[in-house]
Amino acid sequence: MLEPDNNPNSSFMVDPPALMRWALRYFMARVIDADQVQKQRDKAEAERKRAGAPHVVEYFHQMDDPYALLTAQILAEFAARYDIELKPHLIRATGGDAQPELEKLAVWARRDAGLIAPHYGLGFPAEAPTVPTAAMQQRAARMLAGKSPASFVSEVQTIGLALWSGDDSALDQIATDETSDAETNAALDAGSARLKELNHYSGATFYYGGEWYWGVDRLFHLEQRLRDLGAGKDSNAPFIAPRPDIDVSGVDASQLTLDFYPSLNSPYTSIIFDRTIALKDECGIKFNHKPVLPMIMRGVPAPRAKAQYIMFDTGREGRFLDVLFGPFWTPIGTPVRKAYSLLPWAMEQGKDEALMSSLLKCAFSGNAPLHQQRGMRQAVEASGLDWAEAQRRMGDPAWKQMVEGFQDEMVDDLGLWGVPSFKLSGPDGEPDLAVWGQDRLWLIAAEIRRRARKNG
Repeated sequence: MLEPDNNPNSSFMVDPPALMRWALRYFMARVIDADQVQKQRDKAEAERKRAGAPHVVEYFHQMDDPYALLTAQILAEFAARYDIELKPHLIRATGGDAQPELEKLAVWARRDAGLIAPHYGLGFPAEAPTVPTAAMQQRAARMLAGKSPASFVSEVQTIGLALWSGDDSALDQIATDETSDAETNAALDAGSARLKELNHYSGATFYYGGEWYWGVDRLFHLEQRLRDLGAGKDSNAPFIAPRPDIDVSGVDASQLTLDFYPSLNSPYTSIIFDRTIALKDECGIKFNHKPVLPMIMRGVPAPRAKAQYIMFDTGREGRFLDVLFGPFWTPIGTPVRKAYSLLPWAMEQGKDEALMSSLLKCAFSGNAPLHQQRGMRQAVEASGLDWAEAQRRMGDPAWKQMVEGFQDEMVDDLGLWGVPSFKLSGPDGEPDLAVWGQDRLWLIAAEIRRRARKNG
C-alpha cells in the first residue's frame, strides 16, 4: 500500500501546515547547527571541570542486540585507550514507537551485524540465531548484572560471544558469579530507566556529555571528541573502529546492478544521495533509481526523541562527509506527492536523479522550502527541467503505481523499511546484498570491489 488508510502518525506529522513546518525548521536548526553543538560541548566540559569530575562515558548493553555483541568486543580497548570512567548499564529492548516491528528489526540487525563485523576486525558467530533464547539471555544478564564496571568491561566480550554462539555449554565454561533473577531484573529495569531518563531508545550506545554514539559505527566520533578534550592516552593511535572508505576507484562494475531506494524526506538520504550517484558513475554499475515515500507517510512511527537524534546524527555525519546539511524545511506530505508526480516525466528525460538531488538540496541545505512554489521551481529548474512543463505535469497520478512497486520491493522482498536502502545484484551465483542506511554505502562499495574482482 502506498499510504495506509489509518496512518498511526497524526495528520500534523503527515501533512503539516506551514506554521508547523516553520516550527520544525526552527527547532531542528538548533539541533544540527555546528556552532550550537560546540557550545553545548563547551558547556558540558566546563561543568565537568567545575565539579572536578572525570570524563564519564555511559554504555547501554542490550542482551538481544547483535550490535551490542560487536560493541562488547571493543569496550576493553576503548576503556584502556582513554582517560575515562566507563559506566555500563544493562537494558531491555525499548519497543513501541521507537522500535516498531521488533521481529523484523531483529532479523535485519542480525544480518547487518554479521555483514559489517569482519570489516571492523570483529567476530560474529556464523551459527548465531536471530536472537538468543530468552533463557540464555537471562543467564548471560545474571553473569553481568553484579559486576563492577571494570569486571563488566573485561568479561562482556566472552559472555556475549558465548551467548550468541547459541550453545549453553559455552556459558557453562565461563567461571563467574551470577546474581539472582530478582537482582538481574532490577539491574535491567534500572538501566532501561536511565536510558529513558536520557531521552534515548537504543542499545549498544554510548552517552557522553549530552550526546549519543551508536555502537562501533559511531565510536570514532566519540573517540575524536575525547581526543579533542585531551582525554586520549595516545593521540597518534588509529581509531579503534574507523569508518571504512567508500572506494570504487579503478573498478569495472558493469556486470553488476545496484538498486537504490531513497526518500525525499530522509535526512540521511540527503547527505548520501550525490555520493551514491558519484559511486555508480565512477564504477559503471547498472543502476536503478527507485524513490519511495517517507517513512511517516508509510505509517512508520516517528517519536520526537528518535527524530531529534536522527537530525543530530545526520548533521554530525554530514560534517564528517563534508556535505552541507541545514537549514531544513520538511517536504513531508503534499510537497513530496507533487515532487514525485514529476518522476515519470523526469525519468523519460533521463533527469530523475538530477531532480531528486536538487529536491533534496532545496529541502535540507538550500533554504528553498518545497511547500512554496519558489522552492519547487528552484528544484525543478536546477535539475534541467522546464518549469512551465513541470506545472502541467504536476499532480499526474502515474507516479503512484510506480512508487508503490518500489516500496513493495524494499519492504516485502528485501525486508527493509528504512531509507536509504540498497540492493546489489550479480554476478551469477552471488546472492543479492540488501542493506539499509547511508552508513552502509561503504559496505556496498567494498562488495562491489570484491564481486568485480571475482567476475573479472
